[in-house]
Amino acid sequence: MPKPLTKITWDNVALVSANTARKLGAAQPDYEKDKKGREAYVDQIELKLDGRAISKALPVWIMPGQPDDVITIHLGYGRTRAGRVGSSTIVWPDSRLPQGGFNAYEIRTSQSPWSASGAQASKVAGQFQLATTQVHFSMEGRDLLRESSLEEYLKDKDHLREEKEHLKKELHELSLYPDFDYQNQGNGYAWGMSIDLNSCVGCNACMIACQSENNIPIVGKEQVVRSREMHWIRIDAYFKGEDANKPEGPFFQPVPCMHCENAPCEPVCPVHATVHSSEGLNDMVYNRCVGTKYCSNNCPYKVRRFNFFLYQDWDTPTYQLMRNPEVSVRSRGVMEKCTYCVQRIQNGKIQAELEGRKLRDGEVITACQAVCPTEAIVFGDINDPNSRVSKLKASDRDYSLLGELNTRPRTTYLTQLKNPNAEIK
Repeated sequence: MPKPLTKITWDNVALVSANTARKLGAAQPDYEKDKKGREAYVDQIELKLDGRAISKALPVWIMPGQPDDVITIHLGYGRTRAGRVGSSTIVWPDSRLPQGGFNAYEIRTSQSPWSASGAQASKVAGQFQLATTQVHFSMEGRDLLRESSLEEYLKDKDHLREEKEHLKKELHELSLYPDFDYQNQGNGYAWGMSIDLNSCVGCNACMIACQSENNIPIVGKEQVVRSREMHWIRIDAYFKGEDANKPEGPFFQPVPCMHCENAPCEPVCPVHATVHSSEGLNDMVYNRCVGTKYCSNNCPYKVRRFNFFLYQDWDTPTYQLMRNPEVSVRSRGVMEKCTYCVQRIQNGKIQAELEGRKLRDGEVITACQAVCPTEAIVFGDINDPNSRVSKLKASDRDYSLLGELNTRPRTTYLTQLKNPNAEIK
């Protein structure tokens, strides 16, 4: 799982401010010069404290908002006896990159277990390659995460509502796709999701719940470096401002599959492996997929994941017991993505049918929604005007990610609002 703020995986780093990095002579990776735009080679430092020293050099990472002359390091890395995945002395069979981080316990004492002063840091020769998802699947430069003060929002909300309605009408007229009557065709359900950016704290619990629920494989550091992480939902983190020492933020935005009504991934699939259901879901038929990756290329949200290798172990009995039996285990060469936890939807529908009724609001809860500590994620039937998700989508704060593309996503967001005290500067 990528760290919420740095998006670094498999290693820990020395977090410093931009000013401190300048004093140390360390620089942040320049993604613009790197042709691939994803390899993070960073400078390293050695760290000493009260006569103790960390045996390995520490990769330096500039953290916006970090206090000057303060170095933050995470514990629990650099272990030597933690199994095939956790041990820093063991390299994965498919990886040529060192991983596992450095052991910060080497300078930690019982006298000052959490913080200490007087550390000595100096730059050392060489660079270290980190696996960071910071620039993977980037959509920056467009209207992605909306945030404003309450005062600005109240002043502009009428204009925003008119603009939203005008855009919706204008794009609807331009669409080549006929509308589908979800109210009278199929089972009468139309599933949708609303994510409140005001509530999201970037804890990444939804990522882990989704990974556990949907049998999503873990890949090694080398694959993450190649932008091949497999998470079905990601948390994009943003900072605002020009000065890295005094940024606004952080701001977090969970990005699952949008389940677009006009899904760009569907018409380009040559084998009809990605299809639209009668309940508005953008489904994947794994048995049809031949791995052209056309759907991923055509997805503006970059939320599809491809199995480049056979990550799953089919033979070890303990792994078989670990998996969710209600979710298909994917093999090499197929595309996969968020399904809105369709297995949970089906279970709920079966139970409701046995009882001779329709599903009630709140009976189907996706894995990401179930674990969200702030209830930022709400899922339900948008055909039901009284459902919680329908009421949120009717809010003036509701907006669609990249809505100008006319994909008509089922997953929408609520603008983040802040209400600062004007008297406090």
